[in-house]
Amino acid sequence: MSAGGDRRAVVTGASSGIGAAFARALSARGERLVLVARREDRLRALAAELGGDDRALVMPADLAQKGAGARIEQELVRRGVEVDLLVNNAGVGHSSAVHEQPLDRVLGMIDLNVRAAVELTRRVLPGMVERKRGRIVNVVSTSAFQPVPFLAVYAASKAFLLSFTEALATELAGTGVRVQALCPGLTESEFQQVAGTDAVAFAKTRAMSADAVAACSLDALERGTLRVVPGFANRLMLGAQSLLPRALVRRVAGELFRPRSPSHRG
Repeated sequence: MSAGGDRRAVVTGASSGIGAAFARALSARGERLVLVARREDRLRALAAELGGDDRALVMPADLAQKGAGARIEQELVRRGVEVDLLVNNAGVGHSSAVHEQPLDRVLGMIDLNVRAAVELTRRVLPGMVERKRGRIVNVVSTSAFQPVPFLAVYAASKAFLLSFTEALATELAGTGVRVQALCPGLTESEFQQVAGTDAVAFAKTRAMSADAVAACSLDALERGTLRVVPGFANRLMLGAQSLLPRALVRRVAGELFRPRSPSHRG
C-alpha cells in the first residue's frame, strides 16, 4: 500500500469485542482509524461514536472471501490512507470434532484466521518498511500454545499466526517496524456464542474485558514487547502447562472444550 498523507490505524473485526475495544482505545489515544468488518451497520454506529469519517473511516468487507484484501488496499490507496498500524483481529472459531463440521466452515476459518491476516500484513509491510515506521498487532490466542481438541482448526490457525508473527519480528529487526503477537485468554465478546464454546467447561472460567485486553496490548506495543499474554491468570496457566507432558495438556484441553450440547455440533 503506497504512502499517502492520511495516517491511520486499520482494525479488522472492528464491529464487536476486542476489535471494537481496540478502535475505542486507539481513538482515545488520538489515532485516526479505518474500521473493517462484515457488519456495516455496527461499523457505522461505532464510527459515529468516534467522530465520523474524519476520525474513523468504514470499510465493510468479509475478509474470508478471496479478493477482499485487494479491494481494501485499492480503497485505502484511493482515499490516500497511509497505514501506520494494522490490527489483524478478525477471526472465528467453531467448536466440534473436525469430521462433524461442514468443510466450507473449516476452510472459512483458515481463510479468515490465517490467509486474511497474512495477506493484509503482506500488503501493508512494504510501505511501512519504506517509511521506516509502522506497527502490526496480530491477535492470536492462548490456544496457540497447545493442541485443543474440539477447537482443533481454530487453535492450529492461531499457532500459525503466533509463529508467523515471531518470525516477522526477526525479519523486520532494524527496519523501524514493530510487530506484536497478542495472546488473550477467555475474553468477554461474542466469540463464545459464535464458536459454541459457551457450552463448554472452559466458558465457566473468569473472562477478561475486551477493553483490558486492548489496553494491555497497546501499552506493550509502546514498549516493543513481541509476545503479550494479558492477565496474570493466563500467564500463570501457560507457565504451568509448559511444565506438564504435552499429551496431558492435550487431554485436559479436550475435556474443557468438549461440546456439552448437541446443538453446538457440526
